Amino acid sequence: MTRRHVDLLRVATAGSVDDGKSTLIGRLLLDSKAIFEDQLASVEKTSAEKGYDYTDLALLTDGLRSEREQGITIDVAFRYFATPKRKFIIADTPGHIQYTRNMVTGASTADLGLVLVDARNGVSEQSRRHAVLLSLLRVPHIVLVVNKMDLVDHSEEVFARIDDEFTAFASKLDIPDLTAIPISALHGDNVVNRSENMPWYGGASLLHHLEHVHTASDRDLRAVRFPVQYVIRPKSEAYHDYRGYAGQVVGGVLKPGDEVVVLPSGMTSTIAGIDLDGEELAEAYPPMSVTVRLDDDLDVSRGDMIARVHNQPEPVQDLDAMVCWMTTSPLRIGQKLAIKHTTRVTRAVVKDIHYQLDINTLHRVQDADQLHLNEIGRVNLRVAHPLLADSYQQNRSTGSFILVDEATGGTVGAGMING
Repeated sequence: MTRRHVDLLRVATAGSVDDGKSTLIGRLLLDSKAIFEDQLASVEKTSAEKGYDYTDLALLTDGLRSEREQGITIDVAFRYFATPKRKFIIADTPGHIQYTRNMVTGASTADLGLVLVDARNGVSEQSRRHAVLLSLLRVPHIVLVVNKMDLVDHSEEVFARIDDEFTAFASKLDIPDLTAIPISALHGDNVVNRSENMPWYGGASLLHHLEHVHTASDRDLRAVRFPVQYVIRPKSEAYHDYRGYAGQVVGGVLKPGDEVVVLPSGMTSTIAGIDLDGEELAEAYPPMSVTVRLDDDLDVSRGDMIARVHNQPEPVQDLDAMVCWMTTSPLRIGQKLAIKHTTRVTRAVVKDIHYQLDINTLHRVQDADQLHLNEIGRVNLRVAHPLLADSYQQNRSTGSFILVDEATGGTVGAGMING
């Protein structure tokens, strides 16, 4: 049978401090009926206690006490809501430059990025830096959200000036889809419904845009990539002969009857069936998590990859990648680390650091011999065992990896493989 996959949009927010990210997310949660009455009552009570003559919707998302005390968001928080058309996961990322790693974490899996700009202040250095990061992470859709339009008398001229300035800067980056929307998150203008205060704006509301932005063609549906996460061998008598390979489809479309190759062994077989929750599927595609059965009893284990016979990833042992460093102890040439790529884990050594990228100016610091916390640079790595990798431009899943400190088990870096 054919089973419909739930349409999910992953959204990353970015913006300077006090541009209104938390208020915007709170407005989306409120107007989409994604919060409980007691939550709203608590926020209304807290707002009244602070002497506000409005409901501070930012309190719906800034859940940590330390965040509330400082009046800022200091970590990535994932919020969930849904409309009849789509489900959403929103990564609420901090705006400070010292939390670049947090934004990289939140945007690494995003389908769409929201860059918030305060209409009073216009495009800032942080706005440009966030655009660079979203472009570097190859987030395919970006929305420039010009917030607090109520504080500039809903001026079309102010919006047009900000839109033109940001678009001119974005033209230097790799951003395939850019949309600009004027809003007031506090009052709800153009967030869920079109605003009567800005009749000059002829576009869609933010929520309408999020519901209808086309993402089906963003993922590579040609090159089949199925990293094996787990081998399923049930012990019950009813499934005595069952052998399935569980994992997430990160590229291409899998169908029963397709000829495939298991890497790195190179053994070929045919897909006997694809299972999900006890049902057999007619096909599987990104980002579905399924169990694949093969006609032949091959030696397949975690870390292997199933691909098309005539479209295989090339095994690589030397990686040229952009790395975001995420810990206080710097990345150094000669350093040894564990590397996790899809479902495979091996060891790596840092062979060279080509340059450190200044994400504010796009300047390349050529003489860098270290990467410090929150810095991004081009790095050469040598891995102990070849990885079945693609470029990050081709496939964000098989083109990315994380670096792990073997002593602590902590994630210390995230990398994007260059083509």
